[in-house]
Amino acid sequence: MAADTLIQANAVDYLLIAIYFAFVLGIGFLASRGMSSSVDFFLSGRSLPAWVTGLAFISANLGAVEIMGMSATGAQLGLPTVHYFWIGAVPAMLFLGVVMMPFYYGSKVRSVPEFMKRRFGTGAHLVNAISFAVAQLLIAGINLYLLGSIVHALLGWPLWVALIVAALIVLSYITLGGLKAAIYNEVLQFFVIVAALLPLTILGLYNVGGWDGLASKIEGAAAANPDTVAPAADQLNSWPGAALTGFSSDILSVVGIVFGLGFVLSFGYWTTNFVEVQRAMAADSISAARKTPIIGAFPKMFVPFITILPGMIAAVLVTELADFKASGGEAQIAGGAGGNVTYNDSLLLLMRDLLPNGLLGLALAGLLAAFMAGMAANVSAFNTVVSFDLIQEYIIKDRPDEFYVRLGRWATVSATAIAIFTAALASNFSNIMDYLQTLFGFFNAPLFATFILGMFWKRMTATAGWTGLVSGTLAAVLVGILSEGTLGGLSVGVLPLSGQGASFVAAGAAFVVDIVVSVIVSLVTKPKPEGSLKGLVYSETPKEDLVDAENAGRPWYARPVPLAGVALVMVIILNVIF
Repeated sequence: MAADTLIQANAVDYLLIAIYFAFVLGIGFLASRGMSSSVDFFLSGRSLPAWVTGLAFISANLGAVEIMGMSATGAQLGLPTVHYFWIGAVPAMLFLGVVMMPFYYGSKVRSVPEFMKRRFGTGAHLVNAISFAVAQLLIAGINLYLLGSIVHALLGWPLWVALIVAALIVLSYITLGGLKAAIYNEVLQFFVIVAALLPLTILGLYNVGGWDGLASKIEGAAAANPDTVAPAADQLNSWPGAALTGFSSDILSVVGIVFGLGFVLSFGYWTTNFVEVQRAMAADSISAARKTPIIGAFPKMFVPFITILPGMIAAVLVTELADFKASGGEAQIAGGAGGNVTYNDSLLLLMRDLLPNGLLGLALAGLLAAFMAGMAANVSAFNTVVSFDLIQEYIIKDRPDEFYVRLGRWATVSATAIAIFTAALASNFSNIMDYLQTLFGFFNAPLFATFILGMFWKRMTATAGWTGLVSGTLAAVLVGILSEGTLGGLSVGVLPLSGQGASFVAAGAAFVVDIVVSVIVSLVTKPKPEGSLKGLVYSETPKEDLVDAENAGRPWYARPVPLAGVALVMVIILNVIF
C-alpha cells in the first residue's frame, strides 16, 4: 500500500467499505438461488415490483459517468450542467413510461434489438445488436476506469491492478445472480450513493458560506481569469447554457440544448437504450413497467444537488482544482488520481479536504457503489444481447435453455475482460462527459430516429430500418472527424466545434440523416402487411393492449399518466427557478 495515496483512509473507512462489499456479494449469492431459466437470469423472471425496478432504473444510470462526469462538468462549467437531468433525462423518461413501455413489455421481447427485429427484420436487428454490444463495452470501460481510479487513490495500487480487482468484484455477483442480483444491488447502491454524497454537499456549502458564498467565489475566479474561465453569469445560470454548448449565440445554444440534448440525445438514450429498458422489462406487470422510469424520474431531478453542486464547490474550495481551472485546464498540477489533477478528480479532492474518517469511508463506498452499478448495468445488458440477439439468433440455434444461461455467464466474463482494455480509452479524456456524449451521438441518436419513425409511421419498411441506422451513424462519425479533437487524432478541425457542442451537432446530424434516408428508402421499397404490425406500430395496436386493465380503479399516484404529469410540472419549476 502506498504511503502517498490521494485519500488518507483509516481502519474505520476500510471496515465500512468491507461491510458494503460483503452485502454486495451476499445479494449475488442469494439471487442465484432458485434460478432455473434464461428468463430468470436475463430478466429476473419478470417478477419485480415497480418501486424496486424504479430505483434500479435510476441507479443503473447513477454510475461513474453520472457521479464523476457530472461533478467534473459542474466544476468546469457550472450550473448549465443541470440540463443533462432536467432537459436531457426527465422528459424522455416520462415519455418512455407513458408511450413506449407498453410496446416493449406487451410484446414480451427480451431486448430492444429483438423488438427491432420484429418491426424491421434481421438487417436492422443485426446492426442494432452489434452497435449496442460495442457501445456497452466502451461505456463499461468508462465505469471500470473510474472505479479503478478510486481504488488507486484509496490504496495506491497501480491502475492496472486496481482495474482487475474492481472488475472481479462486479463479475462475481453478475455471474452468480444475473439481472436479479444486479437490480437488487442497484437498489442498495442507490441508498448508499445518496447517503455518501449528501453530507459532501452540505459540508461543502457550509464551508463556502452557502449559495451566496459559492456565487461570490465563482464570480471572483471568473473576474480574475477572464481568458480561461467561463463568465460567472454563464456558470451560475442554467439558461442559455453557452458555457455547456460552446456556442457564441444564445439562440443557437438554447436550440442545441433543446434539440441536440433534450430531444435527440436524451430520447435516444432513455427510450431505446436496453441498459435502462431492461430494468422496466423485469417488472411484474405492464403497469409496473410503465411506472418504472416515471418513479425513477423523481430522484433523477434532484441528483444534480449531490453531483453537480459538489463539483462547483470543489472548483473554488480545492486549491489544486481552482488552479487547474484558472489555467483553462492546461496546467500540469500534481495531486490527481492519475498523477496530475483533472476535472474528474473533483469529488475525490473535495472528499479529501472536507470529510472526516468514517464519513470518508461512507463516501468512498458510495463512489464504489456508483461505479459498480454502472458497470453491472452495462455488462448485464451486454450478456443478454450477445446471448439472445447475436449467438442464439445467428450462430448457435435451438439449444436447451440452460445452454444460453451458461453462455450469458461466459459473455459476462468476456465483457468484463474487454472492459479492462476499453478503460484505457477513457483515460485519454480529462472530462469523461465529452467522450460519453460522443458515443451516444454515434450509437443512440440514429437508433432513436429509426425507432420513433417506425413506431408512428406504418409505411416505414425493413430496408429503411437498417439503411437509416447505418447512414445516421456514419453522419455522426463524420461530424466527429470534422470537429476539433472530438475523436482525438482522427479529428481534423474543419468545423469550429468541440466538446459538448460537437456531440450535440453530431447527434442532430445522425437524427436528421437517419430520418431523411429512412423516408426516401421507405417510399421506394415494400412495407410489411398491416396485419403484421400489431403491438409494433401505434396506429395498429388496440388501446386496451397498451394499458393495465386494473389501472382505472387505482388512486392517481398509482397510475402512470397522472404520476408522470406531477413529475413534469416539478421539472418545469426547477428549470424556472435555476
